[in-house]
Amino acid sequence: MIPTMILFGLLLGRWWKLALLVGTSGWTVLLWSQGLLATPTEFVGAAVLALANTAVGVLVHQVLLAFVRRVRGHPPTQVEATR
Repeated sequence: MIPTMILFGLLLGRWWKLALLVGTSGWTVLLWSQGLLATPTEFVGAAVLALANTAVGVLVHQVLLAFVRRVRGHPPTQVEATR
């Protein structure tokens, strides 16, 4: 589980919100469809672990992305309000 979800976060880390949502729900549904989850506590536990592991992958992706941008000389990206 851990390497799979970290890899998922690494691959989709550019779209971090989507990666966290799909990783958490997808892993929980996969475990449920295999009959490995039966109680609500197991569902919550699986979702929390999937979220944490995916978040590690996303964090590594974002740090590497910021590093590459800095090395290339691009200024940090600023989010501006749209009109």
